[in-house]
Amino acid sequence: MGEKIKYALYLALFMPIAWLPLPVLYMISDGLCFIFRNCLHYRAKVIRENLSVSFPEKSAEELADIEKEFYRQLADNFVETIKLLSISNATINRRVSVENARLVEEAAATGDPVFLYLGHICNWEWIPAITHHFTLPKVTAQIYKPLRDRAFDRLMLRIRSRFNALNIPQDKAFRTLFGLSRKGSFIVGILDDHSPNHSRSRHFMNFLNHPGTIINVGAEEIGNRLKARYLYLDIEKLKRGHYRLTFKPIEPTEADGDSYPVSHAYMRMLETTIRRQPPYWLWSHKRWRYTLSASEIQHEASSPINNPE
Repeated sequence: MGEKIKYALYLALFMPIAWLPLPVLYMISDGLCFIFRNCLHYRAKVIRENLSVSFPEKSAEELADIEKEFYRQLADNFVETIKLLSISNATINRRVSVENARLVEEAAATGDPVFLYLGHICNWEWIPAITHHFTLPKVTAQIYKPLRDRAFDRLMLRIRSRFNALNIPQDKAFRTLFGLSRKGSFIVGILDDHSPNHSRSRHFMNFLNHPGTIINVGAEEIGNRLKARYLYLDIEKLKRGHYRLTFKPIEPTEADGDSYPVSHAYMRMLETTIRRQPPYWLWSHKRWRYTLSASEIQHEASSPINNPE
């Protein structure tokens, strides 16, 4: 009963906000931005450290500008996500343009699953609106990590189901995706740019000037077992509240000689996206919680597993 009451309270709080027009919501966002940046100093130390190491070539003034714009986007994400409780299809279609959707339909036509890699760029909660731009596959899914607050998790599931996406808990991903694959093609969104949950992975690369960046390879392991096709979603901010999403094939090169070349190629594509518009990645996340030291990198690079020849 307590969870139901909390959920009702969350709806009572957020639904009136969701019905406000976006120009008004952006005024609220401006206030939130000031609070996050100037009052709460929300994760300021993490953000500044991530930016300074990732972009050593940029001046202090340039880094400060990126940080300021990051906080603005963070606040925009908050109000735009709430807006999903009420936004119309016409409005979302005006604000989210999609290119190369034919790549999804071509991949789905083979009957194989489609694994769509993307990053925490701009407002990733608006991404499921891509379903308006292709007819195949019929099933769209996304993997998520359940929140500890079960009532708020229920609210977020309602928001994330706005475009009829199937939300799959992280710990049930393989079983659920395997079941879906037996029924035909589907597309699943993979947000795989966060730090791994542990430091045991030995798969790493140089990512944003961090040579020992440990990368997630679980999605590729599942995808290979399901004979999936792999695509990347390039996300670009056109102006406030307007985004362009472009489907691109993930094409590993010889440099991705690891046993997980798709994961490496995805991270390279993601870095290109981030460097094009630096403020719009989720810099407040502790992406480099786990990294390999220089000695570990040298050891792994010389091991027979990474150098089979």
